[in-house]
Amino acid sequence: MSEAMHIVLDDTAMAAPDQGNILACRLIHRAHAEPGWFLYTPACALVEADRARPSTAEHLASLPGITVLDLDLAAALALTRKETWAAAHSQYAAQPTPDRPDGAIIATTAPHRWAGEPVRVLDLTP
Repeated sequence: MSEAMHIVLDDTAMAAPDQGNILACRLIHRAHAEPGWFLYTPACALVEADRARPSTAEHLASLPGITVLDLDLAAALALTRKETWAAAHSQYAAQPTPDRPDGAIIATTAPHRWAGEPVRVLDLTP
């Protein structure tokens, strides 16, 4: 694989493996096993996922193929523009950066949440 895949897990995608979602499990496996696959969990979305399914944060943070994205000042300022912190931090994390010039794709089991938003979505609905 020549081109890197950068994927941001929203709070619904973070809870999906514990609910038996095979697509989410495969995504996590690829990030661990294949070079060029990168998964990110925005801290605010991780908190929301853990509130919905306790122990989710601890489990995901321990996986070697997942990078937890901190809430820095720029991300904190982006939170003011959205209804939930989880959605705001996920959308912010998907924006282009020097490390990810094309941005990242948001993986979700609730693609309707992202309708009309300027993000690319990977639907993990089985």
